[in-house]
Amino acid sequence: MQDVSSLVAQAREGRPRAVARLISLVEGASPQLREVMAALAPLTGNAYVVGLTGSPGVGKSTSTSALVTAYRKQDKRVGVLAVDPSSPFSGGALLGDRVRMSEHASDPGVYIRSMATRGHLGGLAWAAPQAIRVLDAAGCDVILVETVGVGQSEVEIASQADTSVVLLAPGMGDGIQAAKAGILEIGDVYVVNKADRDGADATARELNHMLGLGESRAPGDWRPPIVKTVAARQEGVDEVVEALEKHRAWMEEHGVLTTRRLARASREVETIAVTALRERIGDLHGDRRLDALAERIIAGDLDPYRAADELVTGLTSTDQPSGG
Repeated sequence: MQDVSSLVAQAREGRPRAVARLISLVEGASPQLREVMAALAPLTGNAYVVGLTGSPGVGKSTSTSALVTAYRKQDKRVGVLAVDPSSPFSGGALLGDRVRMSEHASDPGVYIRSMATRGHLGGLAWAAPQAIRVLDAAGCDVILVETVGVGQSEVEIASQADTSVVLLAPGMGDGIQAAKAGILEIGDVYVVNKADRDGADATARELNHMLGLGESRAPGDWRPPIVKTVAARQEGVDEVVEALEKHRAWMEEHGVLTTRRLARASREVETIAVTALRERIGDLHGDRRLDALAERIIAGDLDPYRAADELVTGLTSTDQPSGG
């Protein structure tokens, strides 16, 4: 068993091993997870969470690394959660973005962690919300969450980040995708990376056109900017940081930041509750109560929805303290 209070204190001091152990407890769904979250709760709420998403090959890792460099120039502590596909053999992260961001490996002001999706859909790892809490409590000023890169279905990042950055690149068909529902509807900032390639201006124009077609904004609403970058050469990255800071300031001014964080916390509670309930139902397989409900359905005495209601009521009533 880990000494959680000691680990939290060390993480606050910026010790990477302590941060790594706390995230490992989260990823492994340790029996100490509740203790960890209770210890972290009073220390969170200060970090600015930026999500980076986009199709494979647009340069998410390179852009993330470039943003780390830009924020470190501002002397900000930066945490990176790079979500990779799961290995079909070990279940661990398959690609390892830490290798691709090796230039920051020796910087004590940067913490980089690769996380495996472990079959979780939507471009994020299931433990990402709790891992974000760890980095927040560890004193990171900015947390960059790079998603796995699965295409249009990769919209979950919008529910986990304060600001969502959607990356595109010329010549990859993203212009056509801009007309469709999905990933290109979630951006607060759009970045056309690899802007030194042919077609970058056309991609930016088409994206701007598509955003205009889908607009239903009132005066004063945020209009997502489009920034062109060559992240591999650090070109345009300062403009991305400027756009991010403008969006953060706008959110704070209009109360949007608080609203987004409240929604994020609500979803997290809901997910934990549903997971706990699902585990309890899973434990019922072979249980007489479930069999009895199934027999009543087959006999026509009960429909599946009422059976489910009875099951949930029975499960939740066992959590209530007995009278007397």
